[in-house]
Amino acid sequence: KDLRESEEKFRTLAEKSPNIIFINKNGRVVYVNERAAEVLGYPRDHFLSAGFELSSIIAPESWPAVQVNLQRHARNENVAPYEYMILGNEGRRIDAISTTRLITYEGSPAILGIITDITEKKKIESELIRANKLDSIGVLAGGIAHDFNNILTGIISNMFMAKINLKNDPETSLLLHEAEKAAFRASKLTKQLLTFAKGGAPVKEVASLKEIIQDAVGFCLSGSRVDYKLSLPDDLEAVEIDKGQIDQVLNNLIINADQAMEGGGTLAVSACNVTVESNTPLPLKGGRYVKVSIKDTGKGIPPEAAARIFDPYFTTKKSGSGLGLTTAYSIIKKHNGHIGYESQPGAGTTFSFYLPVSNAGAPAENENATFPAPSRSGCVLIMDDDEIVRTIMERLLKAAGYATHPVAHGAAALAAYKEAAAGGAPFLAVIMDLTIQGGMGGAETAAKIIELDAAAKLIVVSGYSTDPVLSHYRDYGFSGAVTKPFTTEEFIGIVKRVINGQV
Repeated sequence: KDLRESEEKFRTLAEKSPNIIFINKNGRVVYVNERAAEVLGYPRDHFLSAGFELSSIIAPESWPAVQVNLQRHARNENVAPYEYMILGNEGRRIDAISTTRLITYEGSPAILGIITDITEKKKIESELIRANKLDSIGVLAGGIAHDFNNILTGIISNMFMAKINLKNDPETSLLLHEAEKAAFRASKLTKQLLTFAKGGAPVKEVASLKEIIQDAVGFCLSGSRVDYKLSLPDDLEAVEIDKGQIDQVLNNLIINADQAMEGGGTLAVSACNVTVESNTPLPLKGGRYVKVSIKDTGKGIPPEAAARIFDPYFTTKKSGSGLGLTTAYSIIKKHNGHIGYESQPGAGTTFSFYLPVSNAGAPAENENATFPAPSRSGCVLIMDDDEIVRTIMERLLKAAGYATHPVAHGAAALAAYKEAAAGGAPFLAVIMDLTIQGGMGGAETAAKIIELDAAAKLIVVSGYSTDPVLSHYRDYGFSGAVTKPFTTEEFIGIVKRVINGQV
């Protein structure tokens, strides 16, 4: 009677358990709870039938370990909990932990087993591992980007100065111009890695998409069997964007389209001005947008993949990372836009994204390469721990008509600013690198200078394009921001606008 009551209590508890519970007696399952049917997708009677084989629900790679542990139980040995893979109905794979004990059931020796489904737990662990790996890549990429962008700043700026000196040699100037473009392509690779690994708020500027699209299409399809057609009207409205990030979106979409047309085809890229009404089904605020569409003639997106196309790590490619479209989605969202697609299997795919029109008007014109005299004369303080970059900034500013005072770190910048102010000749502006190795960096130095002079005109420069100080520079007291590597036009242009109070 006591044994019967004990077994009835066991069954009551087992049926309420969130885990699979079974009893194996002489190699046959004599009890299994309803949870087994729910997890594995078979009726309970399937496990209790005389023809049921335990190996049928164990993944082939896990079966040897299970056999070893069954043999241990046969020798009356205890077995520690262990992980293995079980198979549900239709071959569904389930990560599990098995805990087994020797018991007496209905008067005979038996094995009590508890199987815990850890599939979701393993997925979470896997995502955390991936996230940690990306964080590590981000730290590494950040350091590489900073040093690499400093080097590229020197290369690009020197090439620009060489072009000015060789303005009467158009052939050499053209070669230098092409070398400049190649160097900027190299810097974009670094920025792509940073965005891929760390995200980062966009560092926006007013720009026209036409040239960005043309460059991206020409670069991505160079050497491809795919032909392309462009429809880019001259009246495209300006947008406020991070050029590097939007270039990355275009690269991802164009490369995907190219790979979808394995046997060749035609890529149609178009852009137009559109008005989105406030009651639109699109997840956008009402207003003016520029819509960019990239249409391929490839095999299309399979219907079963449609709901997951922007999910992290999801890919239909054998060698894909599953992050290209996720990154594109994240970038467009951070620009207050929207990305979507239309596709039919065998009939191609069209990806479209919307970017809000800028309220700041047309893009700023490039400064004249002959460096006209500045509207205000005076001295500009330069703070950068890289001697090459300091020298380049000095050279560019002097060519533009400004005197310079270079220092390597924040303490020296602060002392120089105090001395210039006390002498009655304050600096027109202060250009500060954001990250100073072993010293006070731009953000901290800016705060101390503003304590001395609330009207100080400060410009932040950095090779870390994903740093939030760059995207929200005004919150840190800066009047302007420049990302390394920069063109001479960008650098001199922002310096002049800050000094003249035009920002």
